[in-house]
Amino acid sequence: MAPEGAPAGATAPAIRPIKRSRTRVDAATIVGLFAAFAMLAAAIAAGGPPRSFFDLPSILIVIGGTFAVVLTCFSAREVLNTLRVLAKTLVTTLPPPGEAARQVVQLADIARRYGPLHLEKPLQGIAHMPFLYKGFAMAVDGIGGDEIEAVLGQDLQATAQRHQRSADVLRRAAEYAPAMGLIGTLIGLVQMLGNLQDPTSIGPAMALALLTTFYGAVLANVVFSPLAAKLERNSAEEALVNHVYLLGAVSVSRQENPRHLEAMLNSVLPPTERIRFFG
Repeated sequence: MAPEGAPAGATAPAIRPIKRSRTRVDAATIVGLFAAFAMLAAAIAAGGPPRSFFDLPSILIVIGGTFAVVLTCFSAREVLNTLRVLAKTLVTTLPPPGEAARQVVQLADIARRYGPLHLEKPLQGIAHMPFLYKGFAMAVDGIGGDEIEAVLGQDLQATAQRHQRSADVLRRAAEYAPAMGLIGTLIGLVQMLGNLQDPTSIGPAMALALLTTFYGAVLANVVFSPLAAKLERNSAEEALVNHVYLLGAVSVSRQENPRHLEAMLNSVLPPTERIRFFG
């Protein structure tokens, strides 16, 4: 932290940048999915040969049918973008909100003591964080706080809409997977009833009827719905971090006291993430 008063012509101290390379793996998502499928596999293995739970026509009906119906509801770009956004449910490069707030207050403290132009060099260390860099670069360029708030607010809203659209794709897939399973069940029953004179066809038709419902229920309740919920949760955390960056950029532009910024940030941070930069 800089001294209470800075002499004229003093050089701003180097700040500790937020490290982009610090990739955090969301172990809860990985462990949760693995545990769910492991328990299903254990239950299947305990009841008989696992091969009886594999049926290619059932897989084609449920997975292929669900993908086709979702593609009908959304554009191909939205579906492909959802697959890319899903990576955020497994790993994240965002700092925790408390660390982001500390970085913002540190930048604001340097701007307050040495002038906004002294942020040009520190900004080079956060160029890999577009939202943070954009906000403080605008403040350094002398753009007003209201304009910064409007521009960054639009960015926040657009990002939230993109994430919500991806979550909607997953929610819609969770709705249609059981429906495709039901359709597969009806197909299996029709095949079984249409070939009652051939006993050898009853077993495969009944397997198709039951396994499609099983596949649909597993995809909806073990994969699509949990991933949609995690995506919404991660999107909310990203929105909080970016809101912290917005408040910091606006505060620097308005030349507010960093202590006031710290109090304002602590008012929006969860209790466990609140900071005490000024002791």
